[in-house]
Amino acid sequence: MNKVDESAVSRRNFLKTSALTTAVISGFPTIVPASVFGKHAPSNRINVGAIGTGRISRGHDMPGVWQYDNALIMAVCDVDSKRAEDAKKLVNGYYSKKTGKEYDGVSVYTDYRELLNNKDIDAVLISTPDHWHAPIVIDAVRAKKDVYMQKPASLTISEGRMMADAVKQSGRIVQVGSQQRSSEQFRYAAELVRNGRIGQLKTVYVGLPGDPSGDEETEMPVPKNLNYDMWLGTTPEVYYTEKRVHPQVGYDRPGWLRCEQFGAGMITGWGSHHIDCAHWAMNTEYTGPVEIWGKADFPKSGLWDVHGIFRTEALYENGVRMIVSNELPNGIKFEGTDGWIFVSRGDASVTASDPIAKQNAAKKLDASDAKLLTSVIGPNETHLPVSKEHHGNWLESVISRKEPIAPAEIGHRSCTACLLHHAAMKLNRKLYWNPKTEQFKNDPEANKLLSRPQRKEYAIKMYASNKGR
Repeated sequence: MNKVDESAVSRRNFLKTSALTTAVISGFPTIVPASVFGKHAPSNRINVGAIGTGRISRGHDMPGVWQYDNALIMAVCDVDSKRAEDAKKLVNGYYSKKTGKEYDGVSVYTDYRELLNNKDIDAVLISTPDHWHAPIVIDAVRAKKDVYMQKPASLTISEGRMMADAVKQSGRIVQVGSQQRSSEQFRYAAELVRNGRIGQLKTVYVGLPGDPSGDEETEMPVPKNLNYDMWLGTTPEVYYTEKRVHPQVGYDRPGWLRCEQFGAGMITGWGSHHIDCAHWAMNTEYTGPVEIWGKADFPKSGLWDVHGIFRTEALYENGVRMIVSNELPNGIKFEGTDGWIFVSRGDASVTASDPIAKQNAAKKLDASDAKLLTSVIGPNETHLPVSKEHHGNWLESVISRKEPIAPAEIGHRSCTACLLHHAAMKLNRKLYWNPKTEQFKNDPEANKLLSRPQRKEYAIKMYASNKGR
């Protein structure tokens, strides 16, 4: 691994001489089974810490990493100590089954900052609620950790810019969890569009699922196993109720996904996937729309207050128009002067509680002319990067130090586009955006939506001034 920081070098030199002895190192078992590492020596292994151990971590991110012999999940962290202990059992159980020997090598943390202070950890998975994504990424890269982060990239456009800048300054490898880029049909659809198979691209239709409203929920005692103040993070203090956070029994879809305090709803939840892949095909990955307008219904009462039915539109500088709505089929349709191409996940889902499982699955790939779907991309045409599996692509990048398929800046731009559509929903009028300055044009009211007040204890600016942490 080239361009490795000094702490990692010293750690690996130590491991070469003592990995299989009784070493008292946080996160390692008394005896390290060689079969855990496969053909990869401990000195070449990527030690990973998992931050946030709920539904998406257990069902997608941790299994996405532990399947590779060149990575070892050595630590887990969650502000809910019960979930952290569950994750420890899950990971230890996986490695025990894999090796055929009892394994007890996973350390448990309830404060991610303590995990980041562990010099033996090379990289982290961030699978927290949306409002914690950007702050933890910023702290992680400053702690010289490589990062796999769940999408969306940030809660606000301002936070996203700070996150992308921090990543660039650090030189760390950061992969955004826009895993559709690692699905063959999305890459192929983007290549067909980029290479003019449907003529000049005119309109992109993005279909997203919706979220229902909910009932009022009464205040409940905070469970002893949950650090609720830290869970709230940068966001305002509000009373605890289980449906605002996550289930205390099981790992079903958590209620925070439907609270604007912690995210924007499906416009960023699934929009970060589809708009990202639309940008890929449009060749607008490092820019964004210049005009945005639309409308949405928002609940007038109840705990859950993210958008319901909606339709928003955006215009890009190249003249392409994007229409996003819950009334469209879940997926992306590219319409050009000579035909159209539609792409979706089909019946694939990341976790059992994904909303796609409750819908009629669309085709993975469809077109106005079936011949389009057998078109061969020639050697002199545009070929996009190939990733067979998103977590594997990240681990390859950690080793090679080459950019992954979904880097931080691209993830920020995709999230920005989603949040611009959300701003149009909130203001219910046309907005004019400058992708270079990342400001609305002559619109103080809209520019107020670029950031949110942050609680002092968890504010990102405080992190920025604390270089040693």
